Parts: sequence; C-alpha cells; structure tokens
Amino acid sequence: MSALFEPLTLRSLTLPNRIGIPPMCQYSATDGLAGDWHAQHYGCRAVGGAGLLIVEASAVLPEGRISPGDLGLWNEAQIGPLARLARLIESQGAVPAIQLAHAGRKASVGRGWEAQSTLSAEAGGWTAVAPSAIAFEGYAEPQALDAAAITAVVAAFAAAAGRALTAGFRMVEIHAAHGYLLHQFLSPLSNRRGDEYGGSFANRVRLTREVVAAVRAVWPQELPLLIRLSATDWVEGGWDIEQTVALCRLLKEDGVDLVDVSSGGLIPSAKIPAGPGFQVPFATRIRQEAGLPVAAVGLITEPAQAEAIVANGEADLVLVGREILRNPYWPLQAAQALGVAAAWPAQYLRAMPR
Repeated sequence: MSALFEPLTLRSLTLPNRIGIPPMCQYSATDGLAGDWHAQHYGCRAVGGAGLLIVEASAVLPEGRISPGDLGLWNEAQIGPLARLARLIESQGAVPAIQLAHAGRKASVGRGWEAQSTLSAEAGGWTAVAPSAIAFEGYAEPQALDAAAITAVVAAFAAAAGRALTAGFRMVEIHAAHGYLLHQFLSPLSNRRGDEYGGSFANRVRLTREVVAAVRAVWPQELPLLIRLSATDWVEGGWDIEQTVALCRLLKEDGVDLVDVSSGGLIPSAKIPAGPGFQVPFATRIRQEAGLPVAAVGLITEPAQAEAIVANGEADLVLVGREILRNPYWPLQAAQALGVAAAWPAQYLRAMPR
C-alpha cells in the first residue's frame, strides 16, 4: 500500500490522498475577479487526481495585491467567480482551499512575467505598506503601518475568510511566507518597529497570531485552518527555523491545523541551496518539535520521492507545484507508478494503456 495515497484527516475533512497543489499565482485577474483562465487552469488540475488544491494568493485588501493581476477577496463581487472555482475543484474529488494574502512591501509590481519593479501611479500602481519603511531591494520605499492600519489588516483577513467560506472553500491558508506582509513582521530584517509589533520574538509574531485568531473566530471549528511559513530567510540575523518551530508551537494552541513549510522570499540576494526536497528537513523538524501536521514543498518532482517523504514520516502531505503546472495529471501518473489503482476520468479511458 502506498503511503502517498493514504487518506489524511484534518478536523472533519478527509483528503483522499497526500498530494496537494500549492497556491501559484496566475496574475490573470481583473479587479481581483477570477475569470475564464482560472476556471480552465484549476478545473484541469482538479481532474488530475490531487487530494487538495489551494487556489492562489488572494488579496485581503486591494493594496495587498502583488500585482494588478492578483485575485482578491476584499469585496462581495469577488465571491461568485471564486465559488465557480470551488465547485469545479470539488466536483472532481479534490478539496478546495484558498490562500489569503497581503503582499506588504512587495506589492504594486508587474505581473509575474513582467518586470519586477514598482509600478508608477500612471501604470496602475499604488503605495505599498509594511511594518517599517524599509524597501524590498529594487522596489519603492513602503509606508509603515500605524496601529489603526494594523487593526484594519487583521479585520480584512477575517472578512476575507468569511467570503471564502461563502464561496464554498473548505480550507483557508494564511500566507505568512515568501517575504510578504506577515513574514515582514516576523523577520527582524524587515521589522524595525519600536512598539508592541516589533523587537522581541513575542512582538514580531503578534500580528500573525492576531490574524490566525481573527480567522479562526470566523472559520467553522469543523474546518481546517492552514498557514504557510518561510522556515528561514537564508540570511544571518533573519528569521530562522528555531523561531519558526517556536511560532508553530504557539500556532498549534491558536487553532492552526497544518503548516505549509516553505522558505526564503524576504531578501532577494539570499543564497538558497535549492535542490530536490531541499525544504523537507524544515517540515520534518516542525512536525517533530511543534507537534503539528506539515506539508512539504519545493522541488518534489518524482513519485518515489514523494512516497518516501510521507512513508518516512518527514511530512504528512506533499505539495507539488511547478511539476503540476507542466503536467496536470502528475497525481494520476504517480498512482500508476506506485502500483495504486488510478481513477482516470471515464472520458479519458480510451487513452489508457491496455
């Protein structure tokens, strides 16, 4: 029996297998609204057999978008198009989830395939915000958030979670990784505040914990809450795995059910030793030391590799990103490679080997 194709239960939900598709921005929305590209993209990948599909970063405020093409959940008009995606995903047997995000100082730049520099007002840009007025390398200086604006961010995450629930998503993931706003508060490299949100570890994690508490308060108790964290900045003096483990112990008490473990994104010049499964040890350490289920992500491309990660107890779930962009049917093909009966859509059976 394949460990990768064992079910995974989180609160009242059971994933049919341990393969998830992580959030990957498509930069194809208009005014935060999902469109036809999103429907074909997510529908195609839902057919591919993954147990969990996390829809891309969806901004909780318009100024929290990375680019003008980001999805959003800051108003009611955005619910309907996202509900279409949730229905498509669930109809194919995957659990629909969505990531709630705020880009902070990395906001107001071109779409992913465009120049990654701050957009002018004439080009549709806006003023980015951050814990401190420290620019991401090559970007414009952001505006430091005051106390009232921080309170508004917390409220926006909670309101977006409520809209995600209305849209039919069964899990939400809070984005606190990759150098975006919550990660910016966590790291002493980007957070130089002198108030209760800066300085000590307890202060730097305060906003993330407040967001988790606010989302958990509106998200049904029977449904899981996920968080994505960068386990390290890969820079001396920055956020690191020891602090991540300490935060995860607190998040377990706060009602988080699974940690999506990534790394980096805060400092563009960081030297990251990327290679097959290079972030898996961080996930394993969090699982062992914080006692929380974890998802491993990062250059997981081969079925045997994914199987070993789960079978060896290194992670509870594997998230396969770029490989599933290239090949939407990777989960079904992984099942065949591991000797598991693969439930290909009946419409495609004529193409299956006899």
